[in-house]
Amino acid sequence: MPKITLTNVTKRWGGFYGADHLNMTIEDNGFVTLLGPSGCGKTTTLRMIAGLETPTEGRICFDDTVIFDSEEGINVPASKRKVGFLFQNYALWPHMTVYKNITFGLSEVKEEMPVVSSEYARLLKLSKVVENVGDIKKFISYSLDKKGNVVPAKAYIFLIDGFEISMTSAKEIFALKLHELGNVEAKALSIKKKEEYLAAANAIKEKIAAKGYDLNENGEYVKDGAVVTKVRKLDKEETDLRVRRVSRIVHIGEFMERYPAELSGGQQQRVAIARTLAPGPKVIFMDEPLSNLDAKLRLEMRSELKRLHRDTGATFVYVTHDQQEAMTLATNICLINNGVIQQYEPPLSVYRKPNNLFVADFIGSPSINLIEAAPKANGKKIELEMLGGLKVEFVPNEAIDLNSWLDEREKSLEKAAAEKKEAQAQPGYVEKENADRPFNYQLTMVDGTISREEEHDIPDDTLLLAVRPEFFQINDKGSIEAEVYSALPTGMETTVKIKIGDYILTSVVFGGVTYEIGDKIKLDIVSDGILLYDRKSGRHIATGSVKVK
Repeated sequence: MPKITLTNVTKRWGGFYGADHLNMTIEDNGFVTLLGPSGCGKTTTLRMIAGLETPTEGRICFDDTVIFDSEEGINVPASKRKVGFLFQNYALWPHMTVYKNITFGLSEVKEEMPVVSSEYARLLKLSKVVENVGDIKKFISYSLDKKGNVVPAKAYIFLIDGFEISMTSAKEIFALKLHELGNVEAKALSIKKKEEYLAAANAIKEKIAAKGYDLNENGEYVKDGAVVTKVRKLDKEETDLRVRRVSRIVHIGEFMERYPAELSGGQQQRVAIARTLAPGPKVIFMDEPLSNLDAKLRLEMRSELKRLHRDTGATFVYVTHDQQEAMTLATNICLINNGVIQQYEPPLSVYRKPNNLFVADFIGSPSINLIEAAPKANGKKIELEMLGGLKVEFVPNEAIDLNSWLDEREKSLEKAAAEKKEAQAQPGYVEKENADRPFNYQLTMVDGTISREEEHDIPDDTLLLAVRPEFFQINDKGSIEAEVYSALPTGMETTVKIKIGDYILTSVVFGGVTYEIGDKIKLDIVSDGILLYDRKSGRHIATGSVKVK
């Protein structure tokens, strides 16, 4: 499977940027989720990689093959990129059976592939299958109805899945009626049929040898030690084997003769996945494929998708606005806002060390607590005042000079402004209408919220502490006094809104615990994963712990 590389990929409509100079690498067999709020550019990014949208500029490569380059005029169409698609709408043909829905795309596959004798490969496979009398009887026994009678249609499916064979082969094995014979008779028949299958296979091989070709065990034509290839379509046996293989992966083998209307939402989704997998795409693109399912089924399908990723070895690019979906599925999360990549790292890295305030606020449920803090002293321990007079020490995990950091921030902001001014002077520059602005976070108060955009004179050294709800530990010996503003128990955990002065914060208590509104409580901030941000730029400064003075 290919490694996908995006270099300065931009998509704009006039002055509106859907994607703004994206640079990222999706590793071979990666599962990357494109995450962000509605309209942030995640679907645009997916469509550009897939070939459904043409970038305005930039370069996209699959391994060392350039599939798009604005300067060189390269734009490989989606049909030639060997990719598969799965969208919110399953787009199943209602008048076709599940089997025909899956084979619909396969009938259009025409590409260079080995020349094969499918019948030779089928006979070789049968010669091995027929030896396993015990397994044949066992698989057929799974198809018994309540009266103990064999249901042939079910028996075929168990034989197909058990031996990984086609329907033609399954019917042939079933027709031997080995399950109706005693062990001695069944064994004698299996030996006889094995010899017949091998004789038939050898006859095919000799006929092809007369034309100057050999056959390997996969039925592929070989000449001078190399497999012979040509541009062709799949034959009936190959098509059926592919359909049966993908149906095994998503567990829908028993539904092949049903119509979409006869399936549940989850089963229809599995059919759509099987249809996507059947042509053997190198990359699978999914645009919010689970959004039409109920909460319980979404959870089940997430597990199935993760297993599917492992079983297929394909590269997955998955669009979602659901952060829990992104966290549980991805090997890497690409968090996008306003067409700009905010962070591209493994899920736990994004959760534990968000690059900026937008990432910190977006990732996590319940949301992270943002607490305005004024620095009072700066040394190895940064002294802060917050929550209406509470004095604390922030102890960074790694030594940092806050004053030097703030100086570097000013220099970097000035440099960015100078670079933008220089870019504006270049011919062909298009000003970004949807201009990037500092993240408009909100501080929750008893009387409402305070928005960043509502405050115009923010001191240059004002900081924000970001504390995950699970880091507020409620206990009788806590050093911070608070009051319960509300409590929302779910059984496994309880979300507690706590009031400290005029500020409302969120805590999570694990276990079947609840509180009454107005209860007086004490708590501590317990973790070395507390995040410190610069309020002016929104950038991450340090990670550390907090001690109440």
